[in-house]
Amino acid sequence: MASSSTVNYQSSDAAEIDWVGIFGGSSDVSLEMEKGSGVSEGAIMAMGDCNYQNESHVHVHGGKNKGKMAMGKRGAIPRVAFQTRSAEDVLDDGYRWRKYGQKAVKHSTYPRSYYRCTHHTCNVKKQIQRHSKDPTIVVTTYEGIHNHPSEKLMETLTPLLKQLQFLSGI
Repeated sequence: MASSSTVNYQSSDAAEIDWVGIFGGSSDVSLEMEKGSGVSEGAIMAMGDCNYQNESHVHVHGGKNKGKMAMGKRGAIPRVAFQTRSAEDVLDDGYRWRKYGQKAVKHSTYPRSYYRCTHHTCNVKKQIQRHSKDPTIVVTTYEGIHNHPSEKLMETLTPLLKQLQFLSGI
């Protein structure tokens, strides 16, 4: 299956993406673009709040606070969106997901599907929908950070770890 991806996120000061942190379950994730990763500045667009610090600043529009900075909610949940050119809607990202909803999206012929990570301590959610203007693109938006390793990663590493344990005589 050949597919191409771009990553979309909101963070103007990020320089590299920590792929191991995002997909490996690290809780200390900073979104940073890898130099030469093929992700162009034009491919990056705001899809949600990606501030990983305890407080975020939100620009207030309208009202008596017009043009002033206001403090956002503490511990905002990070959101990361990927655009992937694929014929399949649900792409394998190494985690197990349970579908909990689907709804029609305004101004789009394609529905949006909602998923939760099935790991008992993990609260990560993802939304999947086809791009309204280009149906070959699947937009996957992750909300939150996994607090456990990827099941696919563990399936791959378990036999290797057992072999190392056997060889070391533990």
